[in-house]
Amino acid sequence: MRALNQFKVLLFTVLSIVSVTGVSCAQPAKQPATKTAKYVDLTDAAESCVNAVVYIKTEFTQKTSVWDEFFGGTIWEHFFGSAPSTYPVQAAGSGVIISSDGYIVTNNHVVEDAAKVTITLNDKREYEGEIIGTDPASDLALLKIKETRLPYLTFANSDSVRIGEWVLAIGNPMGLNSTVTAGIISAKARQLSTGRGNAGDEVYLQTDAAVNSGNSGGALVNASGQLVGINTAIASGNGYYTGYSFAIPSNIVEKICYDLQHFGATQQAYLGVSIMELNATNAKELNLDDANGIYVAEVSENGAASQNGFQEGDVITHIDGTPVNSLPEVRGVLKTKSPGDKVSVILVRKGEKITKNVTLLNSKGTTERVEK
Repeated sequence: MRALNQFKVLLFTVLSIVSVTGVSCAQPAKQPATKTAKYVDLTDAAESCVNAVVYIKTEFTQKTSVWDEFFGGTIWEHFFGSAPSTYPVQAAGSGVIISSDGYIVTNNHVVEDAAKVTITLNDKREYEGEIIGTDPASDLALLKIKETRLPYLTFANSDSVRIGEWVLAIGNPMGLNSTVTAGIISAKARQLSTGRGNAGDEVYLQTDAAVNSGNSGGALVNASGQLVGINTAIASGNGYYTGYSFAIPSNIVEKICYDLQHFGATQQAYLGVSIMELNATNAKELNLDDANGIYVAEVSENGAASQNGFQEGDVITHIDGTPVNSLPEVRGVLKTKSPGDKVSVILVRKGEKITKNVTLLNSKGTTERVEK
């Protein structure tokens, strides 16, 4: 009995300890919330977009230097053992249907100098393609086929695309029709020399989605199935994908396609300044507080900037609400504008922030549209 009483005391003591300390055991201190990776399902985007990407076959009356520069002088030797010596020469690429009535966007280098363009849909229907207009500077071309009620892609706002966002590249690489590869946006406003005579003048989205010869002109889409870019080039020493590919942003594509459809030529807008990127070194030399923005090195006479009181030494920080810290970012904004468009420009002058409402002009200093 005495032993039993001792056991009860011991048991009560243990239970008492548990009840006293149990509060801290049952309710531990809260830990900082951690972000968990969100699963992204790309299957719906792939299935909905693949039917809006077409195969483009072209025939040339001769082999052009543009063709050689993009595809490389040894591509034919690699696949066929020798360079083509007979005509016509055939090449292939991809395109994206952007309207139900048959407008298709592709790269200019896919169709440039083509004597014949054949469009094959994903369901194997075949059409002769008409070239509505081309813009070699941006490497874009607008085609048309005589068909209605076609599947098509809608344009995303490429300014809203985020680094690290998942994207799909859809095209016809190496003759493999309707191929889908996945990757992420690696960088935005990337400046790239394509070797086609417009070095450093274009702006690209960089992605690690696998893209090869034949993907040119194909779609880069987001997880919602919207078009964020047109695949154009790869960074490679051997002509094959080695990790990075580049796409023309959809905002630029949409604007140029509109121009080609309605005017037959691209409407290029200019601010009328010579600009320079800032870094820690030259910002200090120019007595600037920081390296944010773009430095105005010169103001063109009778240009839009001159007419709105811009001065040498001004630092442009925003154009139309978009922060600009590099030359490609400035070009990217202006390539979506036309002469006559009004934009808000925020600049800093001697420490003071100033907002200018500017009407952009063409290269001749007017707002007139250019028609082909």
